[in-house]
Amino acid sequence: MNIEEVKEQAEPRAFSPRDDLPREYREAATRMLEFHANSEIMGAYLERPFIRKAPSLERKMAFSAKTQDEIGHGQMLYRAAESLGIKTRDEMLEDLANGDGKFLNCFHYPMERYVETPMIAFFVDGAAMRRQATLKSSSWEPYAHAMDKICFEEGMHVKHGESILRELMSGSKKEQEMTQEAFEEWWPRILQFFGPTDDQSTHHDFAEQVGLKTKSNDELRNAFLNTYMPKAEKYGLEIPEEPRIRDNGDGTYEVVEDDLDWEEFFTVSKNEYAGSKQQIDSRARAQEAVQWVRDMLDGQATTGDGPTPQAAD
Repeated sequence: MNIEEVKEQAEPRAFSPRDDLPREYREAATRMLEFHANSEIMGAYLERPFIRKAPSLERKMAFSAKTQDEIGHGQMLYRAAESLGIKTRDEMLEDLANGDGKFLNCFHYPMERYVETPMIAFFVDGAAMRRQATLKSSSWEPYAHAMDKICFEEGMHVKHGESILRELMSGSKKEQEMTQEAFEEWWPRILQFFGPTDDQSTHHDFAEQVGLKTKSNDELRNAFLNTYMPKAEKYGLEIPEEPRIRDNGDGTYEVVEDDLDWEEFFTVSKNEYAGSKQQIDSRARAQEAVQWVRDMLDGQATTGDGPTPQAAD
């Protein structure tokens, strides 16, 4: 199959590992999936400290479950990427630990205070739901299939984040002020979650032509604003003056994109931001700490010395 045939046949879940797809398609799909998988892993590492730092047992358990879900999402996506035959799962994980793997801008920034957690668990996960729902129609069937499970679980993550936001914004005046402060810090980053504007996007046109994506960055950003501007105001958050948001008067909104710091965004996207090294090093240390487990399992697989399963009666 050549690339023109792929473009002609591109429909939701049209292609699978059984198809003889051109390398250009397989590389583009691998890049998308690897980026998505890396982001799931790095998002989990950002929230993992709140398994201990959350203020109640209920919240600690919720963060534990959410972190486990996100790691599982990453593994599903690595497998879907691996089936394209360009990179192995181990190669993608190694690139992530070495600082060569790319991931979402929001996960390059440290998150140290509990009042920051709904910025990820509500707003960023809500933005992710906007994007991931469209990927259920991706032309690469393993990607779309993974989205069925991931979107279901992400919906619960958003409810978890909304519950924290509701609790904080109905708490003390100090809690409300701290949450507002966190919102003002994270809001520009959240708006850049969907990536560069359409005129600056490098890969969108091809990804859309072959059915890997169905919505542009700007379309997704505006859809997010239309839903989450009213939600933010509902919980008493004040929308910062910068970046400016245009109210179109019909229930829809647009961000003034020139107000966003795209220079910082592209620095982040190259893993060159100050916080990037901190986040990547954290992931690399975690991978190194459990390397002995991988070595042991690899040794058992090679020698056949693992436990013998009990025969069924």
